[in-house]
Amino acid sequence: MPIARREAIKRGFAALSTLALGETILLAPEDANAQIFKPKNRKLYGKRKAERRASGKGRLKNDYSKAVIKKGVCLNCSTVCGIQGYVIDGKLVKVSGNPLDPNNGKSLCAKGQSGPTINDYADRLQFPLKRVGARGEGKWKRISWDEAYTEMATRIRKAIDEGKPEEVAIQIGRSRIAEEMTRFLNAIGSPSLFNHRSLCSSNKRAANYACLGETDWESPDFERSKYILNFGANFYEAHQGAIHAAKRIIKGRFDNGAKLVTFDVRMSNTAGRSDEWIPLNPGSDGAMALAMGNVIMQANLHDAKWLDTWSNVKAEELKTWISRYTLEWAESVTGIAAADIKRIALEFAKAAPRAVAFTNRGSGAHYNGFNNDRAVIMLNAIVGSIGKEGGYCYTTEPTRVPPTVFPQPAPLPPAPKAKSLIENPPEWPLANKWQRMKVGQIVYKYIQEGRGKIQVYISYTVATPLTWPEGRSLVVDVLKDEKLIPFHVCSDVVYSEQAHYADIILPDASYMERWGFDVRNNMELRDYVTLRQPFTPPPGECVSFVDTMIELGKRISPETAKYFQFKDHEEWLKLRSKGLTARVGEDGWGYMVKNGVWQDMSKPKYYELYNWDVEAAQLKDSRVDPATQIIYRKAANGTETKVGLMVDGKARRGFLTPDRKFSIYHEDIEAAGKQVGFKDNGMPEFFPVESFVKMKPNQLHLVTFKWNVHTQGRTASQKYLSEIVHHNPMWINTETAKQYGIKTGDLVELSTFRPYGHDMKNGGDFIGNAVITAYVTEGIHPRVLAVSNSLGNLWHGRAGNANKASQNTPTIGLDQSGLLADQDLDEDIWWDPRNGGTGAGYNVNAILPIQSAPLVGMQGWFDTVCSIRAL
Repeated sequence: MPIARREAIKRGFAALSTLALGETILLAPEDANAQIFKPKNRKLYGKRKAERRASGKGRLKNDYSKAVIKKGVCLNCSTVCGIQGYVIDGKLVKVSGNPLDPNNGKSLCAKGQSGPTINDYADRLQFPLKRVGARGEGKWKRISWDEAYTEMATRIRKAIDEGKPEEVAIQIGRSRIAEEMTRFLNAIGSPSLFNHRSLCSSNKRAANYACLGETDWESPDFERSKYILNFGANFYEAHQGAIHAAKRIIKGRFDNGAKLVTFDVRMSNTAGRSDEWIPLNPGSDGAMALAMGNVIMQANLHDAKWLDTWSNVKAEELKTWISRYTLEWAESVTGIAAADIKRIALEFAKAAPRAVAFTNRGSGAHYNGFNNDRAVIMLNAIVGSIGKEGGYCYTTEPTRVPPTVFPQPAPLPPAPKAKSLIENPPEWPLANKWQRMKVGQIVYKYIQEGRGKIQVYISYTVATPLTWPEGRSLVVDVLKDEKLIPFHVCSDVVYSEQAHYADIILPDASYMERWGFDVRNNMELRDYVTLRQPFTPPPGECVSFVDTMIELGKRISPETAKYFQFKDHEEWLKLRSKGLTARVGEDGWGYMVKNGVWQDMSKPKYYELYNWDVEAAQLKDSRVDPATQIIYRKAANGTETKVGLMVDGKARRGFLTPDRKFSIYHEDIEAAGKQVGFKDNGMPEFFPVESFVKMKPNQLHLVTFKWNVHTQGRTASQKYLSEIVHHNPMWINTETAKQYGIKTGDLVELSTFRPYGHDMKNGGDFIGNAVITAYVTEGIHPRVLAVSNSLGNLWHGRAGNANKASQNTPTIGLDQSGLLADQDLDEDIWWDPRNGGTGAGYNVNAILPIQSAPLVGMQGWFDTVCSIRAL
């Protein structure tokens, strides 16, 4: 590049804050790494800090008596804890738990505590950028919001005019604005909202829907339980709802004497704090649960009355069916001694109904995970603990803002008529049956194969090259290809790997700078809604993505504009809060802003929800089917809907399953298997992971996990979290390490292979390899290797990529950029390799294959077969 041209281009993350309208910038790690870097003595850092403090220029203690306290909702993970922010002189200086939140109360984890570092991160995006070089080159020009909106609206309008609205798609990570995005897509007629649920928890969610019919996430009554069986949930660190569960399990154990048994291939923080850690063979959770169920039923410790009343398989039928899952068989499959399986099963049954068996990714993120989780949930039915105090409880539709209380402003756009094979792939018929769980890991493969076309691709808070399987091969290949994705707009808070392959980058407001309703399952077993509100305004020209969609909706056409007849997201939520006024006896919006949370105290807790009376209004114009005892109600148009179940002559609510009973057998699952040629008889049968059956003697299992301070690609830019964990060595068992001559700190070459299974191709083919540091420990199964995810960022600013040299121009102060220069980033990234540090870690997802489980389509994260070689 000619000298004059080179000097006209700014470089480095810090230069983002000084970029003028129309100026260009180059954001590329290669460029940053090429800068001259002179390591400094860490003692000098301490000396300079002391000098700054002495001169009054260093960090000062905050006077919290001057703080303005606002309520909000955390979004550093999917647990969405209620928080309150402390704002002093317009700066967010601290967050803590919202004591009014029924789930977490005053408790807040390290991720939540680090929130303020997002708002004033010196390497944040602050202005819209447009690509001026080749896609992926990292060359950008600052543009105005009007330019960005105009180009986006024009391209979306073109797809609509061509009759192809489905070719406008939004790909999301942790959004918590699903209703808002659905409204926008419905307004333009597109069904193409691509989520990441199949990479997270779709097997678990589908299992709950199949068994219970109305919830995707259970709310066990841990605090009142006497026995807790944990199948692969790491709730002391990274379980969805971690604090919510952990604080109640701690109370249950130490105030109520509950025993905690954890099944996991790795000694997580949860396993290490359990009464017993059982390192079963990977993917054998369902076998363990079925064998335990058999032990309980053969010992006649099951609740026959409950099964005969509320289950769609009678007790004696189930006892006969489950008898095939013997202790001897289970020992051979799980690797756990038959005597231990029997002992734990009997202990669990004797504690019932104050007994809970629950799951998470350890059991569900497998090829057989859907049935694994159904078998575990069935354990609760066998001992009669479903919905009981101290048992396996749940609430109705726990992750949706109730429209009866917070109605959407009219008019509402109709559901799209257009179809998308990418959004609703027929190979996985249960992926979208109960809710839109989809199969996100196949999006790029389908685009590459021409299964669906994309004209406008909008990505929001997602970093698929980092977090998707085969992210830096298949995903990057598709994102770079302008024929496959002609136009890519990325909305994000920082310059991420996703943003690097965009055409336009929109600087998003952080979760502490925007509005939104949010909700999770309430562990107190009541309906509730929280309000996310801005603690401080966003810096520069950052705009909440919802406000971006509102503005686009107004600009695309008069037809779309009629669905966005409100100024912004704040006004939208105000309109929705009018329905709350009568319930709280004061202005509903003011109530939410003041308290940050509303909890419905008008109904009893959701214990035994299935046994609640059917409301009188629902019984009007109803009939009872004499064969099934299902209560049907006829609507004004003549159609009939199921409203309950007659039990002992009384109209009961029942479960929201096809037969209104707890579903052990599910006809829709059997039908789905026939539809795609996968053998499934509708029962929670155990079947082995085919890749494991075909493993060679020199091959091992590779699993991933999350630290309690990181969440996928979201947290690496938060300097204190990356300081705590920035290195992710490969865990290997002590005996296994001896066989390979490996010691802690040694470099190992890790190679991965493509899986086998239903409708999977090229099983056994080599995927990729990585050179990674070993960590030798007894706290892992001998046939398993484990590497944490969330690390290995190439971008995300200096904290995320462990690269001080990516700043080569000074930042501008608060008065110009909205962000402060940061001494930590300037001097103290001590984990930079050129300072002798370990770097930003390894991106293990890059060598993990796409492997979608049958029927539901969840990614089999823990099914990867690998080999290792000491270097």
